[in-house]
Amino acid sequence: MSEIVLVRHGQTRWSVSGQHTSYTEIGLTPDGERQAAQLGARLAGRQFVAVLCSPRQRALRTAALADLAVSTVDDDLVEWHYGLYEGRTSADIQRTEPAWDLWTDGCPGGESPEQVGARIDRLLGRVRPLLDQGDVALIGHGHSLRVAGARWVGLPAADGALFRLDTATLSRLGYEHGRPVLASWSCPV
Repeated sequence: MSEIVLVRHGQTRWSVSGQHTSYTEIGLTPDGERQAAQLGARLAGRQFVAVLCSPRQRALRTAALADLAVSTVDDDLVEWHYGLYEGRTSADIQRTEPAWDLWTDGCPGGESPEQVGARIDRLLGRVRPLLDQGDVALIGHGHSLRVAGARWVGLPAADGALFRLDTATLSRLGYEHGRPVLASWSCPV
């Protein structure tokens, strides 16, 4: 059976520091570029009927370095919109909002978990029919891809909190006995 391969972009300065990065364009670090090239080596020879990518430069650069030919730049693959929390760490936010949790509260001026879930559901709705033709790759970001994993297996978007996803890792969404499953998760290259 065909599957969806999730590719999280390579390391950036802000992914190292834990700063929330949605719309800010941050380039890959030298390690991030090396990671992206290693993703390409790991995926060499694998055929995809479609490669969808976030429009953010860190995702597009990861795709290029991994030698993945992007067929569609898809706005539904962007990272969770952090609104007023863009560029801040969770620890910094919790100094003034101690009870804040991204996965239950969302972000002021940004997206709620339900909004991210609806966006990812649209994306998965477009991708599922493509699986009749073969594998599909999605190149994106940590929190939105975690929501994709949760929604694939029928969990609420907020349950993406349960799936840690490191930079430059591969995850596979597939089927077992006709049921959507996480075939592998956050596998380093």
